[in-house]
Amino acid sequence: MLVGERMKYPVITVTPETSVHDALHLMRTEHIRRAPVVNHGRLVGIVSMKDLLNASPSQATTLSVWELNYLLSKLTVASCMSHKVQTISEDMPIEEAARIMADQRIGGLPVLRGEDVVGMITETDLFKILLELMGARDAGVRCEVRMRDEPGQLAAVTGALASAGGNIIALGTFAGDAPGHSHVTFKVAGLTPTEVRAYVAPLVERVIDVRQSHP
Repeated sequence: MLVGERMKYPVITVTPETSVHDALHLMRTEHIRRAPVVNHGRLVGIVSMKDLLNASPSQATTLSVWELNYLLSKLTVASCMSHKVQTISEDMPIEEAARIMADQRIGGLPVLRGEDVVGMITETDLFKILLELMGARDAGVRCEVRMRDEPGQLAAVTGALASAGGNIIALGTFAGDAPGHSHVTFKVAGLTPTEVRAYVAPLVERVIDVRQSHP
C-alpha cells in the first residue's frame, strides 16, 4: 500500500496572509487539525490548530470583544506557522510514512508531486488502516499466540486453520517479549473459539487469547 492510495485530496490549504480567525474557522468547519501553507502554489509551511490557538489571545484577557476582534483580524497564519515541513511523495510505502510520523512525532504529512501539494496523510488515516489490518470491523474469532521466529511456523498455523475450513480475514505479526519470538494476532471466520484453540495450540508456544469478536 502506497501513500497515494490513502492520502486525503484535494488538500485544504491556507496562505501566509490568511487570518488566524479565518484559519481556525476553516479547520473547525472542515474537521481538520492542520493545513499546509502555500504561497503562489508553493509550499512554504504548515500550521496546526494548536498553533492557531496558541497565537490567539487568552480567554482570561481583559480586552473587550471589539478589541479582541480587531487583534484577531490582524493576526495571520504567517505569525504562527512552522516553516520547516517534512514532506513525502505519493509512491512512498504507507509504513514508511507511519515510521516518519512516529519517529518525529508528527500528526500529518503533506504529500508532494514535484513542488505541488497533492494530498495529506494523517494519523487518523493510519488508524483506519490499522482497523482494516486487524479486521476490527469484521466478525470472527480473534486469536493471539506466541510463536518462534522460524521458517514454516506461521505457515503451519494458517494451513491448519484452512484445512479445518477456517477463513483468515486478518493477520498481524508483532515483536515478541523475547528475542526469537513473535506475537501473532489473527481473525478467522468459519470456526468457533474452541475449534481455533484446538487446532492452533499444538503448533505454537502459547495461546495468549481467543475470543469471539463482533464489529
